[in-house]
Amino acid sequence: MFCAFISLYLLHLVDGVNIVSVTEGDSVTLHPDDTVRSLPYVQWRFGPEGTIIIIQFNGGGPDITYFNEKRIRDRLQIDNQTGSLTISNTRTTDSGLYELKMKSWVLFSVTVYARLPIPIITRDSSNCSSSSSQNCSLACSVLNVSHVTLSWYKGISVLSSISVPDLNNISLPLEVEYQDKNTYSCVLNNPISNQTQHLDISQFCQTCADHVHCCGFTEAVIRLVISAVVGVATVTIVVYDITSRRAENKRRTSQSVLE
Repeated sequence: MFCAFISLYLLHLVDGVNIVSVTEGDSVTLHPDDTVRSLPYVQWRFGPEGTIIIIQFNGGGPDITYFNEKRIRDRLQIDNQTGSLTISNTRTTDSGLYELKMKSWVLFSVTVYARLPIPIITRDSSNCSSSSSQNCSLACSVLNVSHVTLSWYKGISVLSSISVPDLNNISLPLEVEYQDKNTYSCVLNNPISNQTQHLDISQFCQTCADHVHCCGFTEAVIRLVISAVVGVATVTIVVYDITSRRAENKRRTSQSVLE
């Protein structure tokens, strides 16, 4: 469930179309099944601009010609022996249908998924206003994601989940008891990768009494410090005032004696 994918991309065949999935930033190679050495040429077509790459196998060696390839040219590599097309540093805009013309057309449907962020768990502390509350209200959230599923797990069992096809912000609530000893985690995943945030109930879910006690103690310390500072300042002013008055009286007495 939480194992990382070892391969950089996934490929499978559906209705004669090679389905390829890759994470943004990784490289992907589209392999023709048949050898190309016996062919006079092979041709790749892809992208909204109609990018075309023609590999001609002449006696002196393969000759590669590119058309309308400016957007992606610096990230392409063609294998002169197999005709394979490699796209490095993939972007979500590279998604689409890639067509290879050999003896017949070979189709690759490529989907580049954005890298997943780590889910963020937050607590709704509004229910702490009631001292009788026995539950801790949480939410797991992610921003600006698409084609993903966000799920809460209790151990290895799914408690709840939500999916979004288009770019959106999503949040999934969860309510647990303060003394719950089970293991919870929030998982964000797409078809080829996932990100997991584990829940530490002791960290996120202090009881209301603990929360109030903590805040009351902190407030008491702050008040004590402020009182001490004010007291010291007051004593300093009083001592300074008394000292100044004594000095003034001594000066006046000295002047009277001299006169």
